[in-house]
Amino acid sequence: MAAPWALASHSWLLAALSVVALIGLPTLFSTPGDKANVIIAVPGWVTILLVLLQLAAAVVSSWLAWPAWAAVAVTLLATATLVTERRRWRWLVRANRLAN
Repeated sequence: MAAPWALASHSWLLAALSVVALIGLPTLFSTPGDKANVIIAVPGWVTILLVLLQLAAAVVSSWLAWPAWAAVAVTLLATATLVTERRRWRWLVRANRLAN
């Protein structure tokens, strides 16, 4: 949510493209078994990179666009996500090896 806000002052087109990238890419590309509906199947490491892209965009953009207290909250949530996603990421890496 912060990415379009951070980019809007520079370019409305970049703001719109950030929404397309951060929502559209994970919608199109997913690892079989991770989602019910897979449009374009990708290995687990691609799914992990997409999540990392979203988290990085959230943290950086929140520091650029929002007050410090909000950016701190986003940073803490992103850090918690890194911890809570570990089991899923291990599964995604294993699923990738099993598929090859």
